[in-house]
Amino acid sequence: MTDPAAYRPASGTVPTDPGVYRFRDEHGRVIYVGKARNLRSRLNSYFADPGGLHPRTRSMVTSAESVDWVVVGTEVEALSLEYAWIKEFDPRFNVKYRDDKSYPYLAVTVGEEFPRAAVVREAKRRGSRYFGPYAHAWAIRDTLDQLVRVFPVRTCRDGVFRRAAQVGRPCLLGYIDKCSAPCVGRVSPEEYRTYVEDLCAFLGGNAEGFIRSVERSMLDAAERQDYEEAARLRDRWQALSRALERNTVVFDDATDADVIGVHEDALQMAVQVFHVRGGRIVGERGFVLEKAEDLTTGGYLERAIQRMYAEADTATPPREVLVSVPLDSADTVAAWLTGLRGSRVAVRTPQRGDKRALMATAVSNAENLLRLHTARRSGDLTTRSQALQELQDWLALPEPPLRIECIDVSTLMGQDTVASLVVFEDGLPRKSDYRSYVIKTPRADDLAAVAEVVSRRFARVEERPADGEEPAATGRPRFAYPPSLLVIDGGAPQVRAAQDALMAAGVGDLPVVGLAKRLEEVWMPGEDDPLILPRTSEALYLLQRIRDEAHRRAISHHRTRRATRSTASILDEVPGLGPVRAKALRRHFGSVRAMKAASVEQLQEVPGVGPRLAKAVHDALRNGSS
Repeated sequence: MTDPAAYRPASGTVPTDPGVYRFRDEHGRVIYVGKARNLRSRLNSYFADPGGLHPRTRSMVTSAESVDWVVVGTEVEALSLEYAWIKEFDPRFNVKYRDDKSYPYLAVTVGEEFPRAAVVREAKRRGSRYFGPYAHAWAIRDTLDQLVRVFPVRTCRDGVFRRAAQVGRPCLLGYIDKCSAPCVGRVSPEEYRTYVEDLCAFLGGNAEGFIRSVERSMLDAAERQDYEEAARLRDRWQALSRALERNTVVFDDATDADVIGVHEDALQMAVQVFHVRGGRIVGERGFVLEKAEDLTTGGYLERAIQRMYAEADTATPPREVLVSVPLDSADTVAAWLTGLRGSRVAVRTPQRGDKRALMATAVSNAENLLRLHTARRSGDLTTRSQALQELQDWLALPEPPLRIECIDVSTLMGQDTVASLVVFEDGLPRKSDYRSYVIKTPRADDLAAVAEVVSRRFARVEERPADGEEPAATGRPRFAYPPSLLVIDGGAPQVRAAQDALMAAGVGDLPVVGLAKRLEEVWMPGEDDPLILPRTSEALYLLQRIRDEAHRRAISHHRTRRATRSTASILDEVPGLGPVRAKALRRHFGSVRAMKAASVEQLQEVPGVGPRLAKAVHDALRNGSS
């Protein structure tokens, strides 16, 4: 571990201009790339008191051995150079894209004399225009099959094209009018170029204009009784309409925008993009990035936008880029995108109307994407094994923690304090062993609640049987055995309280750690400083998932208890309603909301509740909820 002061640049040597900087390790490898409006101010922030740095930043600066920088003219140039360096050096402390699967695009090789249209998944190349991405390859293939009937652009491979030119005979597509056969000179290069430009314009968002133009020409041909031409134009019109029908209409106007929604947790962020051209969704994509930098949500979204539009000639930005959260440097990003497009690009967050509604759909899709990505990671046996092995190594455990239990406490101003205990075995939840606790200690704070739960959980435990031995026939369930690791949702104070309770219960040798929410720090008993696991660590991901599951269950239990107590207190005041009938009411309706929404007649359906009592309960619930 390096002392950052050892390589801190001399005072006054760092310029105050915009620029891009690189941190390098002892081998000269670039480990982090960043940009700054003021290089001196930004770099000085890295060499402040290490205790005040974010754990990610502290880990980076202590891993580096040197820092250098390049001055540029504007913030826009800094944005471009920053991405170029990230792409070139792939620094380990910059954002990592975990789930950016290969989506199909429709590519047109406009740089060739006779461009070709094809469905591709390859890396984007200069000299080609790309349309999409599309969710399914079959959808774009069907669309292309319809479009080549109207815009007879070649779809054959270069080898087939050259062979046809040598023998002077086109391939099958040329004979069935799905290609204008430029290989044998049926069309001039200029005429063929017109087909290509029209195809690109149609795919680029000018579809409605083409359809109206073909429809007008069809009607004109019919009026002058040129029925063969009218039939040909009718077929073109139908083909274009079918191709356009595959795209969902979302706006009445000719909106040209990319709608980008995000959803995040402490370790990763999911990004969902809808590509809208001419008011229609023509493509979509989603990917997950891992949080390896000390950035805000807007900062991570800027990273995603950098990646999406880095190649100006293959990913031309639309007129609008709509984002679900404001960017940290929205004006700079807008200027950069304007330079890529060649005309003004607006970056904004929609507040109302159809665009806001589509943004909500994008955010919902991003949430689902992150959930699926999480499920795939947790369901992978190799990944789970890696996480358990990493936990053993980082926490210096004698063996991988095959059974992990986690405790979380939930309360509201000291009332209705409850706790949850969740169990993971082999990296997967074991819901049959989940437990919920109502805290009995009067006016218990968080530390007292943790101590009580630990004491009650480990009041009666048995030693695990040695390998090859059968467990004692006590009749007690397997839950009586202690876990391999106990996790507490909290920091050093909560861990200390849990450790004291374990000592009192006679299981003081049980490993216990705390996971603090704000910075995802791992606290161990007796340590003054937390353990900082790498952001890409599967061990940290597993701990976070266990902690979040415990938190979810504790919150759910707390809300249920509050609602039950609130309803019970109201029902206790109803004259003539005893505990038996009150319990029957709660059992019949199932929830407080259903009971409050019930009519007097519906309340009378409960056995033992007559008209007068039903009216009294109805009035009490309505008055209590007002």
